[in-house]
Amino acid sequence: MNEESVSIDGWVMRFHLPGGPGPSPVLLMLHGWTGDENSMWVFMNRLPKNALLVAPRGLFTAEDGGYSWQVTQSGRWAEVRDFQPAVEKLLATINEQIFPEGDFSRLHIMGFSQGAAFAYTLALLYPERVTSLAGLSGFLPEGASTWISPRRLAGLPIFITHGSEDDRVPVEMARHSAEMLEKAGGNVTYCEDNVGHKLSVNCFQALEAFYRRIKI
Repeated sequence: MNEESVSIDGWVMRFHLPGGPGPSPVLLMLHGWTGDENSMWVFMNRLPKNALLVAPRGLFTAEDGGYSWQVTQSGRWAEVRDFQPAVEKLLATINEQIFPEGDFSRLHIMGFSQGAAFAYTLALLYPERVTSLAGLSGFLPEGASTWISPRRLAGLPIFITHGSEDDRVPVEMARHSAEMLEKAGGNVTYCEDNVGHKLSVNCFQALEAFYRRIKI
């Protein structure tokens, strides 16, 4: 298993190099609030074996420890503008010069919780950079409606999963995300199950099926 970490331009990233000849598809894994570059590795065995996996650490320190994708803003849900600085810095940093094994022309993006909101922001701001999108236990950030138009995400494969008993991010926010991303032209697969702020076994299997279907 070829897993390493790299630190460059203020970013810390953990990555896994696939076997076989490149350039390989790139799957960007975005952690949630208080997470870090190691948090998303719990999903690794469910992800395509031929992808270059890159898990960056959020740029900002979270109030409760760990890291965040936005400067701390207590008492409200994050907005698109909160994530935009980190989105632009990340896209300006990750490329073939750092990871020559990867094809960075288009990205597969997967985010958990706040990382899902960050992933949605990246896809809406830079749809030409995204090949697929997966939002796990997340939410569409405030202000996203500005970028919702029928062709914005035309045909983009999108996977959304949420627990109906989630006490951190209400399930209604995930349902709203699915509705809005469909309005933006996305091809949304939605999996909801009776769990909390995590993936159920059924939705883990649905995530695997999603990646098989889009043939990463």
